[in-house]
Amino acid sequence: MSEKKTEACGRCSITTVVDATGSDRDVLGEERIEVEEGEMRRASAHHVAASRAKGWFDSLGERLIYGR
Repeated sequence: MSEKKTEACGRCSITTVVDATGSDRDVLGEERIEVEEGEMRRASAHHVAASRAKGWFDSLGERLIYGR
C-alpha cells in the first residue's frame, strides 16, 4: 500500500482533481501556501468591518420590527 502524504493547507481539492485524472505530475510542488498573520489581518479588515456592520443593522432591524 502506498503512503499518502497529507497536505497542511486547503489544497486538497486540487490534489483530488489531479488524482482523478490519473496525472502523475506534481502541479503544486513542495512549496506551501502561507500568509503571515499581520498580512492576513490587513487583507481581511474590510470583511471584518462589513460583518460587524451587518450584525449591527440586523440587530437594529430586529429591534425595530419586534420591539426588543
